[in-house]
Amino acid sequence: MRAPNVKIRQVALASSNLEETDATLRRLFGCDQSYADPEIIYFGLENRLYTLGDCFLEVVSPVQPNTAVGRFLDRRGGSGGYVVIVQVENLAKERVRLADSSIRTVFADDRGNAKAIHLHPKGVPGAIPSLDEMTPPESWLWAGDGWEQRAGHHVGGILAVQIRSLDPRATGLCWAEAYGIELLSSGQEWHLEMGGTEIRFAFDAAAADPALMAIDFEAVDLPAICAAADGMGLERDRHVVTICGVDFNFISP
Repeated sequence: MRAPNVKIRQVALASSNLEETDATLRRLFGCDQSYADPEIIYFGLENRLYTLGDCFLEVVSPVQPNTAVGRFLDRRGGSGGYVVIVQVENLAKERVRLADSSIRTVFADDRGNAKAIHLHPKGVPGAIPSLDEMTPPESWLWAGDGWEQRAGHHVGGILAVQIRSLDPRATGLCWAEAYGIELLSSGQEWHLEMGGTEIRFAFDAAAADPALMAIDFEAVDLPAICAAADGMGLERDRHVVTICGVDFNFISP
């Protein structure tokens, strides 16, 4: 069994219009400001990151030609879900475990107090899985200094992500192997449980390829979220708001 602190800490979306998406998310989440990581230019990207409790939503957008994000946007035909970051206790052990699998690592970063690997989405379809270790565990280097003071007023954290495909069980088994967690079933949906968060796998007859299509958030102030969404003219169905081609499902405690 996984330790309770193994959980989804961050989800990244790819956007073709970073400034517009940033303004939308700051208002929706009730964030006074977002964080821009200057080091992400290494990938030919710019980003904005939002503190949601002790979790984070990131938006990335290409500013240079021939980036992986740019190719993703072209394949998808627009914005969409891009990366799922799960915090693990011991990344070295995870790398040993993954070495015995067919899943390839496409990126690794080791800064001492923050370590991460990204796995190839061809082996784990639907988004790029990332395994990250932080020292101390409650920290989060990718969010910059003072991230706690930038927390959104309307949202308390990320609860789950949903990946939709034609074969959710097969997709889920790939992700189960990536994170070393047993795939569970509930009705017609499959899921991975990790420290109070979930990755869910659902059937979608329209899914040409598996894709991250929904995120569940803890709603601290649902009326404020709905008012912000309506004020910006966003697509909303009760407590579900669609942004960057992804359904944001706001759940009250």
